Amino acid sequence: MELKATSLGKRLAQHPYDRAVILNAGVKVAGDRHEYLIPFNQLLAIECKRGLVWGEMEFLLADKKVVRLHGTEWSETQRFYHHLNERWNNWSKEMSEVAAGVLSEQLALIAGRIEQKKWLTRKQISGLQQQLQQAFTALPVPTSRLHEFDNCRELWQQCQAWLNDIEGRRTQHNQAYTDAMLTEYAAFFEQVETSPLNPAQARAVVNGEHALLVLAGAGSGKTSVLVARAGWLLARGEAAPEQILLLAFGRQAAKEMDDRIRERLHTEEITARTFHALALHIIQQGSKKVPQVSELESDTPARLALLTDAWCSQCSEKKAQAKGWRQWLEEEMEWNVPEGNFWENAALQRRIAPRLDRWIGLMRMQGGTQSEMIASAPEEVRDLFSKRIKLMAPLLKAWKTALKEENAVDFSGLIHQAIHVLDKGKFISPWKHILVDEFQDISPQRAALLAALRKQNSQTTLFAVGDDWQAIYRFSGAQLSLTTAFHDYFGEGDLCALDTTYRFNTRIGDVANRFIQQNPWQLAKPLNSLTAGDKHAVTLLAQDQLDALLDKLSGYATPEDRILLLARYHHGKPESLDKAATRWPKLQIDFMTIHASKGQQADYVIVLGLQDGQDGFPAPARESIMEQALLPQPEDFPDAEERRLLYVALTRARKRVWLLFDKENPSRFVDILKSLDVPQARKP
Repeated sequence: MELKATSLGKRLAQHPYDRAVILNAGVKVAGDRHEYLIPFNQLLAIECKRGLVWGEMEFLLADKKVVRLHGTEWSETQRFYHHLNERWNNWSKEMSEVAAGVLSEQLALIAGRIEQKKWLTRKQISGLQQQLQQAFTALPVPTSRLHEFDNCRELWQQCQAWLNDIEGRRTQHNQAYTDAMLTEYAAFFEQVETSPLNPAQARAVVNGEHALLVLAGAGSGKTSVLVARAGWLLARGEAAPEQILLLAFGRQAAKEMDDRIRERLHTEEITARTFHALALHIIQQGSKKVPQVSELESDTPARLALLTDAWCSQCSEKKAQAKGWRQWLEEEMEWNVPEGNFWENAALQRRIAPRLDRWIGLMRMQGGTQSEMIASAPEEVRDLFSKRIKLMAPLLKAWKTALKEENAVDFSGLIHQAIHVLDKGKFISPWKHILVDEFQDISPQRAALLAALRKQNSQTTLFAVGDDWQAIYRFSGAQLSLTTAFHDYFGEGDLCALDTTYRFNTRIGDVANRFIQQNPWQLAKPLNSLTAGDKHAVTLLAQDQLDALLDKLSGYATPEDRILLLARYHHGKPESLDKAATRWPKLQIDFMTIHASKGQQADYVIVLGLQDGQDGFPAPARESIMEQALLPQPEDFPDAEERRLLYVALTRARKRVWLLFDKENPSRFVDILKSLDVPQARKP
């Protein structure tokens, strides 16, 4: 059927299109010089209008484009419109059935990825949006028309919901799954620990992502969640005991985890390991030559003696070495170095020994040749670092020689070997689930071991608990960004937080939380306390009031109450403790460094040594060239790690904390604490 403009209408309209022809599934409009073919699958609407004399038709296309036909006789225009509209509607109805089939197929594919009684992971829905968008290009009608058809409308809305808010739909599904699991397994969450898990803990346990980081503040039950996770995997039949790998950062922590597992899960088939024990196991299973770990790793005095002797030998035998070391210690370290044979000075030997130990450890952890270490150092310190490496080279050689004589390896060498065994495919991981405690303490080397294990099986899950607010081991190689940028390193997954502490009161929590979160690099997370605390639960006190404070504590502290004295350094131990056994015989007093107090708790905590200066707290921010070159760069915030150290100290206390400062030379933390409304007392 064809529609043409009248001669007069054509002349008056002055429009490029003056005739239209209905095709099999479209319409063609044309003029003397132009024509436009409009397939039905591009047509959104047809309108028929009457002007003063003639009729006109409008064809609405995508992107608000309109094609118009003017100057046609009105009755002819009406007949043409009705015939065209009927043809178009019939075609649309037929095509809507095809479109409904396409949409139904996509929803069925989505449903196939989802199991109502299973967690929906990000990996399962990866590529879903691209799949939907590709399917929409195969629809026979424009997507903007789908709401017109009863058989397509609801299907289209469901597809759009997945396309526009895929994370929201995933979250909705997982929330329903979590609620169902918490109801179905209520008895498990009531009994798996000595006290029932709170909702945040239970949600973390049932989370089914392949990579999950649970951020857990001090006293919030990190270990409880880790144990419950292992129990959950067993209870659900998702893993056999031998398929669960539990990792801790020290032998004592691993032993405590084993005790907890036996007590709560009633099994001895799950054993916690340190990273070094894991590395040794991998090598034993994947290599004919089983290494022995050097006794020097566990004998600190012998290790320090070895390095000190090597240092003294180099300085005494080679003038260039002695000159280089003197320059290093005086100019960079700003130490007062004795004249003459300075290396024979016992005090200097005691002071430099732990530094040598740390630097050798960092070099071994880094691995590679000297030239590779130099090349990887920041450009601004590379030249000076090259000189330092040359001074350290004989000590590193002495260390390697000692290992060779012992026919043993050190911890760093152990992990390097284990990664090599995994990369060569000589060990096949039996573990489907890896659970890691205190994840904020992980180093790049340990992270590489985890990555090598998971590389063997992409389905291996990583469940880690940690607290970036308690990351205080950067000096030994721990890299905070492995926690704060968890998913960049370990793959897409989830991040959740435990929001309740069972240790300290609201006042201690308020001061500690506000203090640590002044650093914008720390991940923000809630941490609520269950018990109230008065304004004096955290108090600033002059350090000369220590004896008076202990006198007062002796009046009301019970023999069961633990009192923990914490200092930045070992030599910060106060002389008052020499008389504690007789002056305060009923008080249970312990002294340790803040680093050593990690994982400890006490009823009362006394933080010592808030003073400025070389041995102050916070410690001077300036690092040696060795640390700058071999350690990850710190956050761009003053005293970032020292702040975390004070946070650890504050959160060891259940009831009260006293912060003892030097009145003549106070720490810069004192004014910061005062700004957080921490009161200063003249006397206890």
